[in-house]
Amino acid sequence: MEPRKRWHIVRAYLLSVGIWCTLYLLTGWQYLNFDKVMNHPSPISNMILYAQAEGLSYALLTPPIFYIVLRYSSDTTHLGRYFMSFGLGVAPFMVLYMCIHWVLLPPWDHAQQRFVSRWTHGPFELMYTDFADQILTYIAIVIAAHAYAYLKRIRRQELEKCEYQQALAATEMQVLKVQLHPHFLFNTLHGISTLIDSDRANAKAMVIKLSGLLRTALQHRGADLIPLQEELKFLEEYLDLERMRFGARLGTRWLVSADTGEMLVPQLILQPLVENAVRHGITNSREGGWVEISSRRSAGRLELCIRNSVGSSQSTGSGLGIPNTEARLKHMYGGEASFSFVLGKDRTATATLILPLLGSNPAPVPAGKSIRENREAQSWELGSDHQG
Repeated sequence: MEPRKRWHIVRAYLLSVGIWCTLYLLTGWQYLNFDKVMNHPSPISNMILYAQAEGLSYALLTPPIFYIVLRYSSDTTHLGRYFMSFGLGVAPFMVLYMCIHWVLLPPWDHAQQRFVSRWTHGPFELMYTDFADQILTYIAIVIAAHAYAYLKRIRRQELEKCEYQQALAATEMQVLKVQLHPHFLFNTLHGISTLIDSDRANAKAMVIKLSGLLRTALQHRGADLIPLQEELKFLEEYLDLERMRFGARLGTRWLVSADTGEMLVPQLILQPLVENAVRHGITNSREGGWVEISSRRSAGRLELCIRNSVGSSQSTGSGLGIPNTEARLKHMYGGEASFSFVLGKDRTATATLILPLLGSNPAPVPAGKSIRENREAQSWELGSDHQG
């Protein structure tokens, strides 16, 4: 027998003995008061000993009944036969109870107020004195076992439902994350294709840069959360790639707080938002535009913000970025994270993510260092401003 199963059996018997023997302490006190009323008081030690023998007898029979109910209560296709089998079970229960009680303690003679010899009083004499108690106790044990089996079945169903919901959420999360890779790849390749005829050297450099980006994305393909510094590193390389297309038309500003680099964020949570910003802010504007990425701690939360200028001619639809971001935050954080998107009157768009603080504080960063200079130190500093 496996040690785990052996421990379950031992625990069941210990629990049964503890419950029954505690209850029958009260029964022993009741026996003592009854004898006082009948004007033949018995020693309290004898009454408690007699009651404990009864309780221990029931305690040894309770776990097998619970096991039988747990084993067969799920198969109730023939209810009549099922209840009849438990009805017939009262006879062997009473026989076993009387035999166990007889072995544990000699019979008690109420008239003589003492224990008598086992050999002059057989175990079945108990049938005449307390057979009703035995039947009622058997029924109570069977009912309790069915109640326990029902609660255990409900608990198991809840756990299975919870596990199913968790597996479903994990699958949906994986689908949402996988969505980003072909979408990002398609849009980038489309940008490269526009340069093949006009600027082959730049197109070739973009292909090499893209391969590096994909390699970085695959490094974290099994992780849901990565340090913000890794996400920003990927984001910066992506913007370098886009800058090859737009040149001086694409301006970037980084306002990243030094104490947020080690905070954990969902992988590729910012890239689709920045891609939207480039698409709507620079692609549709002949003069170009800018994208600003910022992070800071605010009221015990991590605040990430993507701001960008909006072109004069806007394309319809919001693309994949906003709905994917909202869905991922909902699945990963529930109500602990929030996302908002605002299109201002000053022709700027702002996407804001508020996330729980997960991770540890980075080491202090000397003032005046840029993102690139502090990447190896694993911290980020305000002040890097790239212009084409």
